[in-house]
Amino acid sequence: MYQKATLDNGLRIITATMPHTRSVSICIFIGVGSRYEAEGKAGVSHFIEHLLFKGTKKRPTAKEISETIEGVGGILNGGTDKELTVYWCKVAQSHFQLALDVLVDMLLHSKFDPSDIDKERQVIIEEINMSKDSPPQQVNMLIDELLWPNHPLGRDTAGSKESVAAITRATMVDYLQSQYQPNNTVVTIAGDIEHQEMVAAVNQAFSSWTKQGERSGYLDYKEQVAQRLHIETRDTEQAHLCLALPGLSLFHPRRFTLDLLNVILGEGMSSRLFAEVRDKLGLAYSIHSYVEHFLDSGAVIIYAGVEPKNLSTAVRVILEQLSQLRERVPESELSKAKELSKGRLLLRMEDSRNVAGWMGGQEILTGRILSVDQVVAIIDAITVDELKQLAEELMVGSQLRLAVVGPVGGDEPLEELLKL
Repeated sequence: MYQKATLDNGLRIITATMPHTRSVSICIFIGVGSRYEAEGKAGVSHFIEHLLFKGTKKRPTAKEISETIEGVGGILNGGTDKELTVYWCKVAQSHFQLALDVLVDMLLHSKFDPSDIDKERQVIIEEINMSKDSPPQQVNMLIDELLWPNHPLGRDTAGSKESVAAITRATMVDYLQSQYQPNNTVVTIAGDIEHQEMVAAVNQAFSSWTKQGERSGYLDYKEQVAQRLHIETRDTEQAHLCLALPGLSLFHPRRFTLDLLNVILGEGMSSRLFAEVRDKLGLAYSIHSYVEHFLDSGAVIIYAGVEPKNLSTAVRVILEQLSQLRERVPESELSKAKELSKGRLLLRMEDSRNVAGWMGGQEILTGRILSVDQVVAIIDAITVDELKQLAEELMVGSQLRLAVVGPVGGDEPLEELLKL
């Protein structure tokens, strides 16, 4: 169970008491990510996230920030996604006040020193280079471009080398003041804590933070006719592929049904894809599927790395598995998928960091929090008929997209395979 309070400035505080833990985790979620960026500013959300770790007036260097937390055995990190940014810290319960002070200091008093910006710009460009050098990461970026063409959802969260090179300090400060506002922020705390004490501590820490003006929204995604195949020819040992279909948004009432279909399809070593493609046919070492849920869109994506000469065969086998999802799933398989989903969820909730993330991610994106018990009840209620109906609606051949990175020629007749 969780408790929630909203401060006068609009900042939301959500806590979960976990008496059995010795840790406390604080997450600060900001409702902004790469989909909020204009093309010329692509990567600014991620750039800002990096800069917040580089120094404040109180702790002038990145080393002083990290040493403050690591000096008490804690963990400090952050992340930027397409629709949110998060800063988090996990420490022993006795160091809660220190962790809160560091996070608030970073959020409200970062220096954005020009020399730090120049160095971090190069660091981010190297991060982009590293992603491009990794075929599995590159093929995942290519499939996003096919799923959301000419839209921020289809771009790399880090931006491009060109856009990152063009981002100025003034651009970052303006964007920070526009998007980093108390009414666009959720603070979640989980551990052996008491709600009112946490509210008082956060209220004191953020008392001077006020709204700076109206923040800009994001570009809606509208379905459009899109390219279905992208091959990037590279001299690699494997051909890396992503096969994808449009999915469901965070708000769609059947999103948990799709999550369950994905478990059956490609999550874990007992999934259909793993059993067929790896165990039975030996076509891949790594194969799995995953779902993306955004505010107004979504996707189902399958990744595999295969011997180049087996690429067409692997695509055919994967498509067969997608096609078979439209048939009635046996009750025994549905039951197994439900238990896997519920079990993994319950195991995650033993960790204070995951509990804080669970609450904050839902609140910042959807404005509501489903409890673990509510999600378990939703999963338990899903029927084989509901799975079949959703699979028939989503598993449509004309919606298939395929991205490939590897020693594959552009004349390979892969697009002809994209049928269900």
